[in-house]
Amino acid sequence: MSAKATPPVYGLVLAGGKSTRMQRDKATLSYRDGKTQLEWAMQLVGSHAERTFVSVRPGQDDPVRARFEQIVDTREGLGPIAGILAAQARYPDAAWLVVACDLPFIDNSTLAYLLAERDPARQATAFRSGHFGHPKHNGLPEPLCAIYEPSSREAILAHISAGKDCPRKFLINADTKLLDQPNPRALDNVNTPEEYGSAMANLNLNAPATRKHIKVQYYALLREQAGRSDEALETAARTPRELYEELKGRHPFSLAPEMLRVAVNAEFGEWTQPLADGDSVVFIPPVAGG
Repeated sequence: MSAKATPPVYGLVLAGGKSTRMQRDKATLSYRDGKTQLEWAMQLVGSHAERTFVSVRPGQDDPVRARFEQIVDTREGLGPIAGILAAQARYPDAAWLVVACDLPFIDNSTLAYLLAERDPARQATAFRSGHFGHPKHNGLPEPLCAIYEPSSREAILAHISAGKDCPRKFLINADTKLLDQPNPRALDNVNTPEEYGSAMANLNLNAPATRKHIKVQYYALLREQAGRSDEALETAARTPRELYEELKGRHPFSLAPEMLRVAVNAEFGEWTQPLADGDSVVFIPPVAGG
């Protein structure tokens, strides 16, 4: 009697979220080499899986996702676990290497270690969150960089049938092999413009910044000093602070950034948040008078 074959590993990059806190689609953010985060994640996961798919919500047919094989959620309002369930329904005999698309620090060695330590006899293999001394350490399973075996499917269905949709709580109660993270930052996710700006700085990219078209509006003293109320320009500035420093070379601005507020696309923002092609930026000086 021959031994049962080990299930093949398919990859699933979760990109079905609404990116509400980021205020722009996280899958389209660029961290390195001019690639979108989704493209980069698909390539990374694809190097460790026989086939790789992007998990999407119904109606997410934008060009960034359309270039990849997709698995569409079949249940609404369940969050990431809906993507896992849809993938298992499509290919129930495969193990699924599930990775969220908002992990800019995820690396090849982390995924290689996860696969090397995989136990197909368990329902899942996952990392513990953080590490001792890490601010996010609590030792609980990290569900969005994990391997879900075919045997987990019925348990996930039961989890959902019980009115539960948290994949972390599923892994806590499942037969899960837990691993310590080889790279303590690998699973740090990015959800806000401020976190994106911090991630960009921490990645310390050496590649030249991509140029983008930005529209700038000026008010009060800045309008007087610029001699105009607005202008459109092409710039390599990554953040509003870099943009303002660049503009100070064109105009005799006398106000330091600390004296101003900045708004990007009509929303007050941070000086360190990333700029994208087509953004509209407003520098707002203090209002005179009492």
